[in-house]
Amino acid sequence: MAFDYEYSPSRDRGSCSTIIVGKDASATGYVLVAHNEDDYDCVIQVHKVPRIRHKPGETIRFADAKGVIPQVEETYAYQWSDFRCEGGISFADCFVNEWGVAVVSNACRPSRIGEEKPEDMGIGYGLRRLVAERARSAREAVEIAGALIEEFGYTSGRSYQFCDKNEAWVFQIPTGRRYVAKRIPDDHVYMIPNNYTIHEVDFADAEHKNCYFSKDLVEYAMKNGWYQPAVPGDYSDFDFARAYQDGPDKVHNLIRARQTWPMLLGERPEEWRPFSRKAPRKYTVAELRRLLSSHFEGTEDDYNNGYERNPHIDRDPCPLCNAMTAESSVIEFAEEPAMTCIWRAAPKPCISPYVPWYLGAKRAPKGYQWLPVTVSQDTHFAPGEEELHIDVSKAFWAFRVLQYFTEFDYKGTHETIRKSADELEAAWDAEQPAFREKCRSLLKEAPELAEELLSAYTEAQAQKAWDWAWKMVEQLGEERILKNSSTRYLPPENV
Repeated sequence: MAFDYEYSPSRDRGSCSTIIVGKDASATGYVLVAHNEDDYDCVIQVHKVPRIRHKPGETIRFADAKGVIPQVEETYAYQWSDFRCEGGISFADCFVNEWGVAVVSNACRPSRIGEEKPEDMGIGYGLRRLVAERARSAREAVEIAGALIEEFGYTSGRSYQFCDKNEAWVFQIPTGRRYVAKRIPDDHVYMIPNNYTIHEVDFADAEHKNCYFSKDLVEYAMKNGWYQPAVPGDYSDFDFARAYQDGPDKVHNLIRARQTWPMLLGERPEEWRPFSRKAPRKYTVAELRRLLSSHFEGTEDDYNNGYERNPHIDRDPCPLCNAMTAESSVIEFAEEPAMTCIWRAAPKPCISPYVPWYLGAKRAPKGYQWLPVTVSQDTHFAPGEEELHIDVSKAFWAFRVLQYFTEFDYKGTHETIRKSADELEAAWDAEQPAFREKCRSLLKEAPELAEELLSAYTEAQAQKAWDWAWKMVEQLGEERILKNSSTRYLPPENV
């Protein structure tokens, strides 16, 4: 089937985008993960959660599902992007744990539903957090997630991406107790815009070198009338995406796929929802940062008319950087997990700099979190109303206020913002080699000093970005005042 098959008219907005580069296609020699998390009306704090030892018999239950889940003896440390909104949100938070295992996700709706109903399933939000707390590798993340799904059942339809420095796995789940996981080849690049992308399933891969799947994946699809083999007993024509997604892709998902793949490959795939493609070149962190900032400028899906219209207005098409984008990140894995760098931009990457946050930092920068970890975990689905109001003591609001300045004059503001953000990013890029060499030497000789250096550096850059945002607000405000004043008070014949 042609890549540009018939659109669905639905405007249901589910807009996260993920790009993954296998280690052999990466300029760094390690896996790269680029992710835009798209959700409305969220405020975001970032935590460094420590290791926690748990008592025998301890259990955990998450507010959005029924499962009562046994705790493990000890949970691992991780960085956590905590998305908070009225009523809570189940499927937004991103994690990178102390072993260098990253968890990001994309909605895959609508997922077909059999007799197992979402309200009867035992796990939703908790899956991502439990994987972050328990997995030492991307492969182990797949195994942990699969066991949880089979025991408790999943409440939604979703694609998780579990990645470490060497391997990247795509774990796709329909509502219920079934899943399929596929490894991205090391020399491939992967892109998902919020729909199922796993097609062929290697049922002969008993050793799970590249594939995991539920034992009754095919039987359940046949039972519900979603798939029938052309030849009885021969499942070689089974296509997971076709069987388990209910209906055609949403228009915005299709548009993001058809514009992003050419940027990655130099050509448009003719396949139906390609899973991954062999990379034609090596990809860099800087390139992925720019891709995540794209509004598809200069293409048939660029509706901005030279930025006469704000690209963040909620309308089709839905580019990579869009009305819903709340946080953007590029995860640059390293040999030593502590040296993994999470480049963060929020809320919109086109008008925010990507700031280097190191995984080895032992604390979150001041102002980027406002609640203790345990309180944030307990109130994730019931944040206080005051959290959703502007508060200048919280770094998040500096970047959100800067975004407000672009809402009605994107054309007149974004170039000033982007030029300054590019200068910040260039300075950070230039200083990374020497900084990393120093940290690596300390990791061998004095790990505690290395941890403190990574913490202090991450704090300093996060504070620099916060100060930058308010400086840009002040500069743009002064420019608007001068512009309006010079217009308002000129004699009529000169206006």
